[in-house]
Amino acid sequence: MENREDYLIKKLNSSYIGDDGAIVGDKIYSMDAFFEGVHFKKEWLSLTQIARKALLVNISDTIAMNAKPLYALITISLPPDLKKSEIDEIITSLHDTADEFNFEIIGGDTISGKRLDFSITIISKSNNPLTRRGLKRGDLLAYTGVLGESKRDLNRLFNGEKIENSSRFIEPILRDDFIYRAREYLKVGMDISDGLYCDTNKLLDYNSIGFKEIIKITDEIGSSGEEYEMLIGFDRANLDNIQKIANSLELDLTIFGEIEESDNRFECLNHHS
Repeated sequence: MENREDYLIKKLNSSYIGDDGAIVGDKIYSMDAFFEGVHFKKEWLSLTQIARKALLVNISDTIAMNAKPLYALITISLPPDLKKSEIDEIITSLHDTADEFNFEIIGGDTISGKRLDFSITIISKSNNPLTRRGLKRGDLLAYTGVLGESKRDLNRLFNGEKIENSSRFIEPILRDDFIYRAREYLKVGMDISDGLYCDTNKLLDYNSIGFKEIIKITDEIGSSGEEYEMLIGFDRANLDNIQKIANSLELDLTIFGEIEESDNRFECLNHHS
């Protein structure tokens, strides 16, 4: 069954929609929300961690398109009980993260609300954007890194347990070095935010094509959302070059599917709750 998010996106009916960001001229515009009660609970993360992750999940979209961020616009909903010292903590974390990735926060908006919510727009630039269109029969599908930790630790948090500050749920690892170096060998790419199952389906739908599994993907791996590893597709002839780049970065690369003319999809459930 089509979820409401996909339904709404289809109703927008713009030729710019479909990738991690919209390519307009030589710029790429991307936007993500990071809302209390949907993406995090304040008792799970410090304010520094919340603000940093809010920005990291947005930077991930620019990296997924082989772009480098230039500017950010940030809107924050501030609960009435938030102290000035806590606001300072949030702003410091946002600026520190922007400095780490060499871009500038140039404005935005603040409103008073019941929850701590972020809405962030990133303006980036790429000389060779990586999009989601271009898969052909025989191409391979792969993902970077190791999947499953985000879902595992989210379940621990729901059970009242503590997780490490280095957990992928708190501190996503972005694959900018890999994408920037491997771009010339890649046909398509996107970051894994809704889980490998759902995001693979999006990629296949966008290309009106199917796939066959090369290896079995378990539910623990396939349904783990907010991983922010990279899902990529490429010509089999480029596998050795891509693998060498991954090896040089000591990065796991898992080949899990081959493109074919079919309607085969993963079974996927929307993970936002």
